Amino acid sequence: MITAQKNYPDTWSRYSFIQVQLRFFLSLIAIALIIFSAKNVEVIPEFLLDAPEQVQDLFVRMWPIDFGYYPKGIHEALLDTIHIATLGTIISLVIAFPIGLCTSYRLIPFRIINLIAQFILVASRSINSIIWALLFVAIFGPGALAGTLAIAFRSIGFVGKLLGESIDATDMNSIEALKACGAPWLSIFTKGYWPQIAPSFWSIALFRWDINIRESSVLGLVGAGGIGMALDSALNLFQWTRVSLILLCIFIVVVIAEIIVTQIRKKLI
Repeated sequence: MITAQKNYPDTWSRYSFIQVQLRFFLSLIAIALIIFSAKNVEVIPEFLLDAPEQVQDLFVRMWPIDFGYYPKGIHEALLDTIHIATLGTIISLVIAFPIGLCTSYRLIPFRIINLIAQFILVASRSINSIIWALLFVAIFGPGALAGTLAIAFRSIGFVGKLLGESIDATDMNSIEALKACGAPWLSIFTKGYWPQIAPSFWSIALFRWDINIRESSVLGLVGAGGIGMALDSALNLFQWTRVSLILLCIFIVVVIAEIIVTQIRKKLI
């Protein structure tokens, strides 16, 4: 009886010879890019060696924290920051919701509409919130309006993309049953799609609001309102004790927002 002979390697190897050579080649490219980037950044060694001493000196100048400055210089700006993040998030949800629906071929079976919606979401995500803020400051002038619109237009791409992906991940069994019963499009969406994507939608909204709290804190550096304007003023005047207070307030607000979002998500999901 003749049995088929199997050719096994003498020694086991996780990667083939070609894979090993490819990984080695990619590693060389990565090392070359790191070296090239380091040379072009032009890092001054003296500044690196002096950095610990400069950081220590900065902390000395930022202490003690000027808590007395909070009522007259920070409280209102901090509330503006929260309002900018909240209102910007709400506006983005209103705009991103229909656009996110249009990206799904399941809901809107017209490829041209899907592509236009996807282009809008990509355009929104590709522009940083600081750039949006600079644009709206140039249009509407400095203030909270520019910051709110910057947050909103930056968030549209994020919310719409994740919403479209959650629609594409829905279970089609209940939806096909509704279609077989002759249900209209609106009933199919409200009874078939929405119950499945609702937890994801609210989770996305909360997550984006949490991100916007952080982003709105720095938009004031370019004149878009909020506590960033107070921070920019304190930095320009070298008022380091006030800078430390502003940074502490931003940290506390971000932590509180994180706690709130986490607790609400536990209730929803």
